[in-house]
Amino acid sequence: MFARSLSRDGRRVPKERAILAPEAGMANPITDIILRMLAAGTRAPDFTAHDQNDAPVSLAELLKNGPLILYFYPADFTPGCTKEACTLRDLHAQLLAAGVTVAGVSPQDAKSHAAFAARYSLPFTLLCDPDKVLIRAYGVTGPLGFGVRRASFLITTAGIIEEAVLADLRIGRHEAFFRKVAATEQR
Repeated sequence: MFARSLSRDGRRVPKERAILAPEAGMANPITDIILRMLAAGTRAPDFTAHDQNDAPVSLAELLKNGPLILYFYPADFTPGCTKEACTLRDLHAQLLAAGVTVAGVSPQDAKSHAAFAARYSLPFTLLCDPDKVLIRAYGVTGPLGFGVRRASFLITTAGIIEEAVLADLRIGRHEAFFRKVAATEQR
């Protein structure tokens, strides 16, 4: 099922030091997950998910007033996710002025999202994805299927991904993306 690793000079690596690698033609769960994040120019998968108020919200509803920043984050109340959410909160007026709506997605339930939104005065929608349906659809599942990758998508009113950013630990890349979108004229 798996081939043993070879050293650089072609000798077999001892079993205890071998990194298992898929044989030719087999799927690689690590790279397959990493490589399939949706890219710019792709149609955004349609969805309906519950928000922090446990109300159903669809992609079409989120796009009715203009483009959407749909951002995926690992968990409520973690330091990096809190920093990212607060950046969006602080830019929210500018984003609205640019005609852009914001929605965040993570696996937590409505109760957790409501507490997170209340504690940090988040003025935008937080969507619940406990079964990781959206996370898989947008290709942002963590390595080996665990967790969620930090990703942001700008989706046009036509439902096309205009731009996408993937940076798990470099929250500054997302902040720069959000600031760039906020600085554009009304879309």
